[in-house]
Amino acid sequence: MNAASMIRLAVLAAIWGASFLFTRISVPVFGPTLLVEWRMGLAALLLAAVSLWLKRRLEIKTHWKYFLVLGLVNSALPFLLFSFAAQTVSASLLSILNATAPIWGAIIGAVWTRQALSNKTMLGLALGVAGVAILVGFDEVTLRPGAGIAITAGLCAACCYGIANTYAKAAKSVDPFANAHGSMWAAALLIAPAVPFFPATAVPDLGIMADVFALGVVCTGIAYLLYFQLVADLGAASALTVTFLIPVFGVLWGWLFLGETVGWHTVAGSVTVIIGTVLVTGFTPGLLFAKRVGANA
Repeated sequence: MNAASMIRLAVLAAIWGASFLFTRISVPVFGPTLLVEWRMGLAALLLAAVSLWLKRRLEIKTHWKYFLVLGLVNSALPFLLFSFAAQTVSASLLSILNATAPIWGAIIGAVWTRQALSNKTMLGLALGVAGVAILVGFDEVTLRPGAGIAITAGLCAACCYGIANTYAKAAKSVDPFANAHGSMWAAALLIAPAVPFFPATAVPDLGIMADVFALGVVCTGIAYLLYFQLVADLGAASALTVTFLIPVFGVLWGWLFLGETVGWHTVAGSVTVIIGTVLVTGFTPGLLFAKRVGANA
């Protein structure tokens, strides 16, 4: 992995970690539904502009059903669930729950393909559950009214990513950029009918609008462009390592800007979840380095 790719990986993790911060700040004003519609709409417009600049057609007639399903499970549902949860629990906790997505993906993939999980994967799943239990069992935020439902929503959001990953692999192959572009428009269209029933709870000021702009343009549109550049440079498996870094930045931003408490349970729980995710995904830093050196030799 060269220096440029390492920088992109760190920047992407920092951006996606910040998405939970911006969601936590904006959702009390916009509410989950309107906030996600803004997020999807801004990201879709940015990706449409990039698509025009690159002269890349979306092939809507061919892939519209695929885009609708992917938009539902990879964007609309998880973003709504995380936004709902952000009304109650901390940005730090949400970023760590997000890291369980590969674990959910392994479970769903095993059910989909009817293949037994390896002992290593089973250990990773157990550690992932243990990590979440540490976070939930010792975090004071779980004492808030509705915290149990919010945490369940966060885990369901991560599960949606696992479903989306399995569906994308099983469905007809579609260009990664088209995946992002088409699914963003689909998600925005799916959420749009519900928007009139869930208006903003207050008039947003310039600061809140800036947060929403950052959430849609930077944390969604630009983040996808960075991610697909990493996939092109390193491959999907190596780009997946961003999952391990997101909680680091999610906890950092929550501590710096929201004054969220970072206790021993936060560190222990996040490390346990990350180790479990590493085992489930089969990511081996040494092996990855060896492959990169061999490829460059």
